[in-house]
Amino acid sequence: MAKRDYYEILGLSKGASAAEIKKAYRKKAIQFHPDKNPDDKEAEAKFKEAAEAYEVLSDADKKARYDQFGHQAFEGGFGGGGGGGGMNMDDIFSQFGDIFGGGGFGGGFSGFGGGGGQRRVKGSNLRIRVKLNLEEIANGVEKKVKVKRKIQAPGVSYKTCSTCNGTGQVTRIANTILGRMQTASPCNVCGGSGQTIDKKPADADAQGLKVAEETVSIKIPAGVVDGMQLKVSGKGNEAPGNGISGDLIVVIEEEQHEKLQREGDNLHYDLYVSFPEAVLGTSKEIETVTGKVRIKVEAGVQSGKILRLRGKGIPSINGYGAGDLLVHVNVWTPKTLNKQQKEFFEGMLADEHFEPKPESSDKSFFEKVKDMFS
Repeated sequence: MAKRDYYEILGLSKGASAAEIKKAYRKKAIQFHPDKNPDDKEAEAKFKEAAEAYEVLSDADKKARYDQFGHQAFEGGFGGGGGGGGMNMDDIFSQFGDIFGGGGFGGGFSGFGGGGGQRRVKGSNLRIRVKLNLEEIANGVEKKVKVKRKIQAPGVSYKTCSTCNGTGQVTRIANTILGRMQTASPCNVCGGSGQTIDKKPADADAQGLKVAEETVSIKIPAGVVDGMQLKVSGKGNEAPGNGISGDLIVVIEEEQHEKLQREGDNLHYDLYVSFPEAVLGTSKEIETVTGKVRIKVEAGVQSGKILRLRGKGIPSINGYGAGDLLVHVNVWTPKTLNKQQKEFFEGMLADEHFEPKPESSDKSFFEKVKDMFS
């Protein structure tokens, strides 16, 4: 089933501000919260759907990518279609609890603060760069990378925090001119996890974690662009105790191709032909991202002619076909001639066949540029 538009989920237009996005998500989260809709699978699905939409639209970078590429910007095994599709309830409570503030629900909803339930701390994210060549970008690729991440050390054990009694939060009551006000904040002893270290091995840090190297498989979809960020859920640093792992953020770095230049989903190729080949016509083998192809160059071709090979560019990350390969024909003029060659061309100076006679079909430079972007 096709994924719903994130703006539609939150009841917003595409130009919504950050404040409007936050307000709309809060309204949806309250409406479909599991504590208000016990045993209602449809409400739970809508609650998760709203959280996924907010995760993307509340982040300026993710929102920009979503506005440009839609759900395809996050596909390819990166936590579902939108950077949050693989989230469970603990992910949502941990990542979005601050949208309601400390005790924002007065303690009525579990996971969001106010003492309703134990809060699960999320580990920190990791960020890596993955270099891809044009062939890998055009076809999609699976990369195996070695990542150093923090994991719970073997043999570490935890106990319930005595300060917050395992809730992860401490409640304070203050007398104000408006009456007694109750506020809740993360426990400063356990960091909000509800647990403290009981025993740990010598090679573990103060949180019971140690650095380990792991090989992570990353499926990268075709059509990604330089600078795009993809997410592998749960492959960041682990959290102490019963916390949940952070994510691995993969930043795409596009390598320069020796002969092809990328422009969006289109590719450009400079083809050089000799003067005799331009006069008589020829066929040339050229390089594409899917292998070499042979193209025909008509007799009398003019320098600057653009040959368009449709569908031989980069696939659209939105799934809307592929771009084109634009072959720019350059007629190579010899810089040095021997005596016989020079005499031949001197004899052709007055020949009508060598006089420039542009036709209406011979487009100007500006018309060619316009055609490239049409």
